[in-house]
Amino acid sequence: MQISYAQSLKNNIDHAYQQFVKSGKFPNGIASLTVLDGKTGQPVFTQNPAIGLPTASTMKVITSITALDILGPNYTYQTKLAYTGEIDSLGVLHGDIIVIGSGDPTLGSDRYAASKAETILNKWAYKIQHAGIRHINGRVIGDDLYLNGNDVPPTWNWQDIGNYYGAGISGLNWRENKVGIVISPHTVGKPTFVASTSLPLRGITLINEVITGPNGSGDNVYAYSAPYSNIIYLRGTYGRDLKKVIEIAVPDPALALAQQLATSLSDAGITVDSIPTTGKRLLNQGIALDKRQKELDIHQSPTLSQIVHWFNQKSINLYGEAMLKSFGIVSHNESTTLEAASLLSKYWEQKLRIPNSELNIQDGSGLSPQNRVTTLAMAKIMHYAQNRPWFTDFQKSLPTINGITMKSGTIGGTLGYTGFHTGKTGTPVTFSLLVNNYTGSTSAMRQEMFKLLDSLK
Repeated sequence: MQISYAQSLKNNIDHAYQQFVKSGKFPNGIASLTVLDGKTGQPVFTQNPAIGLPTASTMKVITSITALDILGPNYTYQTKLAYTGEIDSLGVLHGDIIVIGSGDPTLGSDRYAASKAETILNKWAYKIQHAGIRHINGRVIGDDLYLNGNDVPPTWNWQDIGNYYGAGISGLNWRENKVGIVISPHTVGKPTFVASTSLPLRGITLINEVITGPNGSGDNVYAYSAPYSNIIYLRGTYGRDLKKVIEIAVPDPALALAQQLATSLSDAGITVDSIPTTGKRLLNQGIALDKRQKELDIHQSPTLSQIVHWFNQKSINLYGEAMLKSFGIVSHNESTTLEAASLLSKYWEQKLRIPNSELNIQDGSGLSPQNRVTTLAMAKIMHYAQNRPWFTDFQKSLPTINGITMKSGTIGGTLGYTGFHTGKTGTPVTFSLLVNNYTGSTSAMRQEMFKLLDSLK
């Protein structure tokens, strides 16, 4: 009976795939689909399974599974608050306050109660007060040297890296390394103006070149900047009827944290003599951080399984890059994006004998247009996850789209879906579907893909 069910499912998928390719959307493009039996891992249906294609955000499932397997679901990041020097009898600290990062991507994030920025800043201000410090004859320093400061993967696009989803990964991340910009439109074709920012952008010049677009034209605003930029350009159009906060990348999150902590201390009546700075900025001036530090607090991040949840639910690229670098460091002490990505490919070559050519990976989030992964490799890794003790947490991290548990991905001419489903035949399946260089609108292509995936039901 099971064989006939499987055959029936195969026939359903085959028929749907033929209709899919007859849609006329691939005159110069390609589609790849791999469907595996969820129990045995054997192929139920494959089409172009060995062709490497851009992944977009479906890459996130591979990063999640690798991180959960290597680091473990209970892995956490630690951020330390410390001071150097001595506190005299009047409560004057003759030294610095230092926040020491370990790459925690959730520090200051609103997604977790204990990680909220105000919660952390208030806690740290209290810890400093409780230590008897009333005045700081020194600086507040954001120590971001763990990952050599703030950086972006080298294969990311210039158009992406100034925006919230292209924010760099720092040794000391803060508020997901982004800031909100409120734009006020004018008459169509005329310049907009920046009404406010969600946080102060100290030391940064914001140059707004955004033009008011017609009603219904939406958000076509892009920010152009890079790590450590002191100028951010806003370009594009903003619909006249739009009421949306634009989110852009913060060029130096460790500095933003140091500045905001200094402000919180001032609000608590603790004065700081020198302007805030970072470990990276001091290093560039030839100044080494004093390693004789006295600990005031250790902030523990949410567990990796909790980080993976929001990583996949909301497709937060920063989280993926943090995880990629973390297992690069833990497994082989390699913190660069490309070295860590190479280690990820080698891991699956050893674990599942997947050739490196099927996992040509450039980053942890899928934002790089140069990723090339086969649907067969992706489906195999997804199938592997089902037998791991952390699988339930991973499965819950995947959104439900079109009635199926799956992760989506969208990037310049590429769309993808990968997930799990058990249909009316009772056969559980693991699948990966990628299309590249299709014609027509993204929404129309997505509907065609949904029709194809409906055959799994």
